[in-house]
Amino acid sequence: MNTAQLESFIQVAENLNFARAAEILNITQSAVSRQIHSLEEELGTKLLHRTTRTVTLTPAGLCFLEDAKNVVGRLRLATEKIQRSNTSDVQVLTIGCENDAVLDFLCQVLKPCREQMPELHPFIRVIPHRAILNLFYQNELELLFGFKDDIPLKDEIIYQELIKIPLCCALPDGHPFARRSEIDVQELYSEGIIICDSYAIPSRAVAIREQLSQHVAPECTYICESLQVLLTLIRAGYGCSVLPRLNYMTSEISYVPLKNTEPLSYGFFYKSASSGGILKKFISIINDTVIR
Repeated sequence: MNTAQLESFIQVAENLNFARAAEILNITQSAVSRQIHSLEEELGTKLLHRTTRTVTLTPAGLCFLEDAKNVVGRLRLATEKIQRSNTSDVQVLTIGCENDAVLDFLCQVLKPCREQMPELHPFIRVIPHRAILNLFYQNELELLFGFKDDIPLKDEIIYQELIKIPLCCALPDGHPFARRSEIDVQELYSEGIIICDSYAIPSRAVAIREQLSQHVAPECTYICESLQVLLTLIRAGYGCSVLPRLNYMTSEISYVPLKNTEPLSYGFFYKSASSGGILKKFISIINDTVIR
């Protein structure tokens, strides 16, 4: 498998047109077809349905597209890093986050970094849990933000806590419980519950949510696949959920701490072998910026 195959597939998949892909890649249409054919033979599956009029992705093609883009993107980044290191003082630091909720927090760190480390070019990747873990373990990421309980600590991985985050009941702002100082989990048995099947939700929040779902009637249980949809359902008044108190708060949702639950440890992970000068300086700025 080579980059020419992957780039041909990506262009055809995104344009659904061989002629347009050939034009973008500045090669012939027959060359694009050969690259796609050889890639399909190597993978042992069809990636595209072709007729004389249309091109569509097969289920395997849909699944493979994001992986192909990630591989090409990482190769492009690696090339750029080498070129920059040879021609300028620019230093790229790859940073991983599991969801968009972390970006507001990360912004607070990047502001002083921009002033104190003008040579730093942060490359931030927001990728779901399992995929981002693989990139971190394979040294594609130098720094990973996340909850301590959800990242397995392998050899040479160092974790540094930044903050403790309480587990809360997230509910509509107009709910009778919204102005409470804390809530007992059992008080939520009579409420609607929103279940989010997403790795953006910490494992301890999922465990409490599962406890709730055993006591809430099926007709009062709502299921979604993303954090943003979960927040939308809460704002619309369908029910509550269990979340850490992060920067996805809105004026329409109240976050009330749950009784008898330990706060979550949130911080960042890095490998001791990769803790070079730029990473050490970045970590130092993080420690100076975050208010404990």
